[in-house]
Amino acid sequence: QVQLAESGGGLVQAGGSLRLTCAAGGRIFSDYTLAWFRQAPDQERKLVAAVSWGGSSTYYADSVKGRFSISKDNAENLVYLQMNNLKPEDTAVYYCAVGLRWPPSSFHYWGQGTQVTVSS
Repeated sequence: QVQLAESGGGLVQAGGSLRLTCAAGGRIFSDYTLAWFRQAPDQERKLVAAVSWGGSSTYYADSVKGRFSISKDNAENLVYLQMNNLKPEDTAVYYCAVGLRWPPSSFHYWGQGTQVTVSS
């Protein structure tokens, strides 16, 4: 099993930046996908960004393209989400997730989430 733990959330003003970190416990295989989702109150959980663990393929939701960047440290089992030029609509709980292949058909492991709040 894979264990995931997010950190780095907080309260920032619009236009500010945050970097989220996901620490993965257990073996992460090359065909796995590491992804960030977010869920605002009373909203569906939505995919924000994803990266292939064994390669360089990435995906970004249209709403964050040009502002967010996903990266990884394979040696340390870490995945990051650099969030720049934050907007109030980015406010959500952000979750790290793992799919078992690239591209993923589903996500099997989830962290507990970290709150990001962007004030205007």
